[in-house]
Amino acid sequence: MLVAGFAVFALLYAVQPVLPQFADQYGLGPGGASLAISAGTGGLAIGLIPLAVLSQAIGRRPVMIASVVAAVLIGAVVPLAGSFPMLITLRALQGLAVAGLASVAMAYLAEETRSAGLGAAIGLYVAGNSLGGMSGRLLTGVLADLTNWRIGLWAVTALAAACAVVFVLALPASSGPRPAPLRFAEVVGGLRAALTDPVLYGPYIVAALGTGGFVSLYNVLGFRLLEPPFLLAPAVVALVFLAYAIGSVSSATAGRAADRLGRPGVLIGGLGITLVGVLLTVPDHLAPILIGLGLLTGGFFAAHAVASGWVGSRASGRARTQAPALYLLAYYLGSSVGGAVGGVAYGRFGWTGLVVVVVGWLLLAAVAAMLAAVAQRRSTDRAQAPSLRPSAAR
Repeated sequence: MLVAGFAVFALLYAVQPVLPQFADQYGLGPGGASLAISAGTGGLAIGLIPLAVLSQAIGRRPVMIASVVAAVLIGAVVPLAGSFPMLITLRALQGLAVAGLASVAMAYLAEETRSAGLGAAIGLYVAGNSLGGMSGRLLTGVLADLTNWRIGLWAVTALAAACAVVFVLALPASSGPRPAPLRFAEVVGGLRAALTDPVLYGPYIVAALGTGGFVSLYNVLGFRLLEPPFLLAPAVVALVFLAYAIGSVSSATAGRAADRLGRPGVLIGGLGITLVGVLLTVPDHLAPILIGLGLLTGGFFAAHAVASGWVGSRASGRARTQAPALYLLAYYLGSSVGGAVGGVAYGRFGWTGLVVVVVGWLLLAAVAAMLAAVAQRRSTDRAQAPSLRPSAAR
C-alpha cells in the first residue's frame, strides 16, 4: 500500500512546482495556473464514491490495481498536451483514475488489519502518499529547470510505473469480505449512516479546511520564492518540497500516538502545529519560511493521518466503505476549491492575505475536531451507561 500511495500521489502532485512555468507559457495568473492541481484533485473527488461502491461489487484489489495502472498510463500522455485546456482535461482524467486507490485504501486496510494496528497501518499509507507527493514535486521541479516541464513529468511517470509493478506483484489476495452484488438500498443506507454520525463531521471538516489551506500555500509558494526579494532559481525552489519528508515521519508517528493516546487530542495538536508553521511563513526571510514550512507540513500530515484513521475506526457496517470515501471527498474538494481560492487570494492580497484566510480555516477545523470529540464522548457514555431505568421504575 505504501508504494501504491507513493506512485499515484507522485503523479497527482507532480505539476505543482511547475505552476509558474504554466503561468508563463499560457499567460495565466497564480489562480489560473493552480487549476492544473485543482483539476486533478477535482477528478479524484468526483470518482471517490462511485469507485468505492464499485469495489464492494468486484473487490477492493481489482479496483486498486486498475487505478494505479490507469494513472500511470494517463501520466505518460499528460506531457503531450498541446494546450492548457487539454492539459486540464487529462489531469482531471488522471485524478479520476487515482480515485480508485484513494477511495478503497482505507476500507481495505480496515478490513485487512487488526484494530489495534489500524492507526499505524493508515499512518504508513499516508506516509507513502507524502513521500510520493514530495518525490514527484522534487523530480519535476529540478528536471523542469534543467530541461523542461514535460521531461520532468515523464520522469515522474517512469518512477510511478516502477512502483506500480511492485504493487501489482506484491499485493496479497484479500482476506476481507467477499464481493457482493450492488444493492441500491445498501449503498443509500451506507451513505446515510456516514452522513448522520455527528462524530464523523469533525474529520470531514478537518479534511476540507486543512487540505484547502495546505494546498493553497504550496500552490503559490513557488510564485513567491521566484519573485523579489528571494529570486530563487526554479530548481532551488523545488527543493522546498523536501519538507514532505517531515510529513512522512509525522503521519506514521501520529498514527501510532493516536492508537495509544486517543485521536482527538493528537488531531488538535497536529492542527496547532500547522497553525504555528503557517504564521512563521509571513516574514520575507527564507529561514523562518523554511522552518514554518516544515512545521505546517508535519502538522498537517499528522492531522490527516489521525483524522482518516478516526473515520476508519469509527465507521462500521454499511458505512465502512462510504465513510472513508466521504472523508476523501471532503479532502479533495477542499484541495480543489481551497487551492483555487488560495491562488486568487494571493493574487489580490499577497502572501499575508493568504495566511489570514488559511489561519481562519485552521481555527474552524480545530473547533470541528473539538465538537467531534464531545460527540464521541457522549456516544460512548450512552453506550456504556447501565440500563438501570427499568429496575428503578419498579
